Amino acid sequence: MNDKRVVLVTGGMGGLGEMICTKMADAGYRVATTYSPSNQSHGDWVAQMEKRGYRILAVPCDVADFDSCAEAAAAVRDRLGDIDILVNNAGITRDVTFKKMEKTSWDAVMRTNLDSLFNMTKQVCDAMSERGWGRIINVSSVNGSKGAFGQTNYSAAKAGVHGFTKALALEVARRGVTVNTISPGYIGTKMVTAIPADILDSKILPQIPVGRLGKPEEVAGLIIYLASDEAAFVTGANIAINGGQHMQ
Repeated sequence: MNDKRVVLVTGGMGGLGEMICTKMADAGYRVATTYSPSNQSHGDWVAQMEKRGYRILAVPCDVADFDSCAEAAAAVRDRLGDIDILVNNAGITRDVTFKKMEKTSWDAVMRTNLDSLFNMTKQVCDAMSERGWGRIINVSSVNGSKGAFGQTNYSAAKAGVHGFTKALALEVARRGVTVNTISPGYIGTKMVTAIPADILDSKILPQIPVGRLGKPEEVAGLIIYLASDEAAFVTGANIAINGGQHMQ
């Protein structure tokens, strides 16, 4: 069945998103991803993926803009067919204490991390319901559950992700569509591993009971499960994948 299903991953070029794309391709899905229209190196990324044996469709999209999301979804449907699985992964940070936070930093994070869920999910949800099968997987964060110093904007947006998940899950549950949240902790992406080793060792790793960073492929594996037929009874859930850093 996987080779007949299409997955769209927002923000799939680099970091966690790239691992989600490649692992889902390995699992037999036809994969598309979005990239920011300002990203001038998207062609290089696609070529690099092809050298690794991955044919991933890349479409430009500003996830904070509704019309741009509509155009991106239409482009994926034209090239690959109906979108069966949506992974809302795109996100940004603009970290600063609330005292120093400007309205522009608040708005940018809210638009990219939270408004994007409406903008992109709106393009696929009705069609999934009409077909009687669909998976919507929203990537939140441990900091949406526990909060984080200097991240009032990010924590608020990521907490909102799960509110969106629960409400939409109720609306589409009887139509064969599941909606779930995953909340990763510190994952060993290039961005995290670029943190100075002394900060990792003294400030971050001591907070994680398993004593290490998460692996991007571990998060991708969770998404593959949620996208499967076997996960049909899981909906409205927020699944923590943080090494025990925050338990609910």
